[in-house]
Amino acid sequence: MAFALNLPKLSLAGSGAVEDAVTVLSQQFVKKALIVTDTNLVKLGLLDTLLSALDSYSIAYEMFDEVLPNPTASLVRRGLAVYQKAECDCFIAVGGGSPVDCAKAIRIMASNDGDICDFNGVGKVTHSGAYFVAINTTAGTAAEMTSNSVITDEENQVKMVIIDAKQIPDIAVNDPSLMLGLPAATTAATGMDALTHAIEAYVTPGAHILTRPTALEAIRLISKWLPVAVAEGQNFEARDNLACAQFLAGMAFNSAGLGLVHAMAHQPGATHNLPHGVCNAILLPEVCEFNAETCPEPFRAVAEAMGGRTFDLNDKDAAALAVALVRQLSATVEIPSGFAELGIRDTDFGQWIDKAMQDPCLPGNPRQPSPDQVMQLYKQAL
Repeated sequence: MAFALNLPKLSLAGSGAVEDAVTVLSQQFVKKALIVTDTNLVKLGLLDTLLSALDSYSIAYEMFDEVLPNPTASLVRRGLAVYQKAECDCFIAVGGGSPVDCAKAIRIMASNDGDICDFNGVGKVTHSGAYFVAINTTAGTAAEMTSNSVITDEENQVKMVIIDAKQIPDIAVNDPSLMLGLPAATTAATGMDALTHAIEAYVTPGAHILTRPTALEAIRLISKWLPVAVAEGQNFEARDNLACAQFLAGMAFNSAGLGLVHAMAHQPGATHNLPHGVCNAILLPEVCEFNAETCPEPFRAVAEAMGGRTFDLNDKDAAALAVALVRQLSATVEIPSGFAELGIRDTDFGQWIDKAMQDPCLPGNPRQPSPDQVMQLYKQAL
């Protein structure tokens, strides 16, 4: 079976990328954009450059700035109503994974019949929809260039994972100047999210010759630059390297897939509205250790990309080194040590098991777990 590598039509990176994206957008003969973002980004002035560029090309816009972390199905429906009432004909998302995923979901509903909950799963989107520019302001999710969106079905308390290449934005924008000054905790969480993407994409059986190099380079860059960006929020070089790293990780998992970390991390995010990157970071070493019990070989390269020396280690010990380095990085950037710090109790786990077992990310894991093993992993992460 052939593998697929789906990417945006255009990816822009570096200073000035926002203005360049609007220039390209102006050539699409659009009239009015729906800007999907959150109020904090507007207040911080991170949209000023975008709005000025839109004005210079006389592109009208309607602002939908209600997005919160872990966007919900009801939020998507409200966004669709705004899009339709304002008679918009294109989308611009500004933010991290939440605004971009929300814009993806609104776009799906605007161009396909049915409710957003009908699209949960793989390959259910028929029409791509209106022209779409995704401007990333964090170095984590790679939502600006992937075929995934994650929306919380609040009625059923489950995170829906919509996977379809038709929702990939037309233009992906990564301007590191928009990431300067991002709070340390957010930087840490999004960076560990990107690390999870890269590691899961590397160890999955779906990895191939076009994804392994990008995954490893992402791991190397994140290991080197994430502590710098957390400690020095205004360090442009660190922000630039992390922006590239999360994009590389997105390239990898967009084709190779993800695994058990994400299948498990989606559940506390749905029921307790916890930050996705933090959930991933807490679960990552536990799942890596679990996977390495039966398939330790790929973790040697992970350890080496994180700066470990493995030439005199067997596969099992090299994998153990990789897990130790993941734990060390997580501690360095001050990720919570377990779910207990976030108010989770072991009585919460029972409601997550079946949903984790049904998550679309699970088939990509190199070792398929039983429900009892998933429960044990949650307990280890407490």
